[in-house]
Amino acid sequence: MSQNTKSNFNLPFILVTSLFFLWGIANSLNGTLIKHFQTALDLNRAQAGIVDSAFYIGYFVMGIPAGLVMRRFGYKNGILIGLVLYILGAVLFYPAANARSYGFFLFNLFTIASGLAFLETAANLYMTVLGDPAKGANRLNFAQSFNGLSIILGPIIGGLFIFSTTEYTRDQLAAMPFDQAEAIRISEAHSVQLPYLVIAGVVLLVTLLFAITKMPEVGEDNTQGEAPSAASFLKLLKIPRLAYGIIAQFFYVGAQASIWGYFVDFKLELSRDHHIGLVNSLYQVTADMSPTQIASFHASAAFVLFMIGRFFGTWLMSIIAPKRVLAIFSMISIALIIGVMTTGGLFAVVCLMLTYFFMSIMFPTIFALATQGLGNRGKLASSLVIMAIVGGAVLPPLTGVLFKSGVAAALLIPLVSFVYILFFAVRGSRMTEEPAV
Repeated sequence: MSQNTKSNFNLPFILVTSLFFLWGIANSLNGTLIKHFQTALDLNRAQAGIVDSAFYIGYFVMGIPAGLVMRRFGYKNGILIGLVLYILGAVLFYPAANARSYGFFLFNLFTIASGLAFLETAANLYMTVLGDPAKGANRLNFAQSFNGLSIILGPIIGGLFIFSTTEYTRDQLAAMPFDQAEAIRISEAHSVQLPYLVIAGVVLLVTLLFAITKMPEVGEDNTQGEAPSAASFLKLLKIPRLAYGIIAQFFYVGAQASIWGYFVDFKLELSRDHHIGLVNSLYQVTADMSPTQIASFHASAAFVLFMIGRFFGTWLMSIIAPKRVLAIFSMISIALIIGVMTTGGLFAVVCLMLTYFFMSIMFPTIFALATQGLGNRGKLASSLVIMAIVGGAVLPPLTGVLFKSGVAAALLIPLVSFVYILFFAVRGSRMTEEPAV
């Protein structure tokens, strides 16, 4: 690209990178909500896990519509639709908390995720085509690193503004007089209102910036605007690396959602009353904080490792092929999960936290490898990979059911997922001759 073209891309690049920050906050708050709703709405662990299901089903439902909208109307309009849906879902948390309706909350999460499906379909692909195709995975991992910055905030928001300093179990609340227990649950439900209103305000500001910024369309030819048929998607699925990549993304997001969503529960089961000293120092843990609050700070520290892993992985891909980095990180993730399953205490907690570091590059790298070199078919292919995020709806409930048999059983889901991702990195991501679409 010429120097003028590069400068034309600078502001759009910065704004699109901000999208990775925004959806990181929404995603990382799910774990807080899963734990919080068990008290606020009197749910068991498996019922609360439906939070992830409602969230990730939004990606599945809106994946193809997002690709079609962007193919017809371009990146910018797709992004604006996504941002408006994000704002709507966040604002509706206020009346949902007043109503204390789990179904209402799930609808809001579905709405937010529907918006994120548009944002991810646009932003992930935009980064891969905005320059040298061979460096697509590097650019995407760099942009996704800012997603790592924001996901640190989710557990902190949960620990400081959503979780109360006094922790109540379902049994304790059941033993209280009804009016007292009900007052506690109402207070817990209302604690989500302010954080989500603030998030809505920030997203509104970003929406206004996008509305007044010119977004150049890149990586397209004169087929833009034509309506693809169902056969177009079926032919795309005949491309082996794309088909394998869709499955790999399904397993990755399922593993990620299972670990992120249940991290606080994992921490409390593995080592409830013992905490990592460095985490206590960094987050200024005090004696009046509940074990759940402190566990949420451990989750935030794990997300710090996730962010560092993203930046480190981006650098590593400048000297090692992305699929090799993916293979190495997958193998180490498998070893760490086995370490958690076969040990206990703080050692197991540390192994689980380190898994965040090695998971960090998986989503963007799988995406880039699966969609590499598809030209004008990229938006449709991107929508299929984004639909695979439904793994976050399917696998976490299974993790919740297996949790009844213990931590080791629950971690079978991430273990199998990382094994498949290793297969994709070694075999499934190979470039092969593609059928015409």
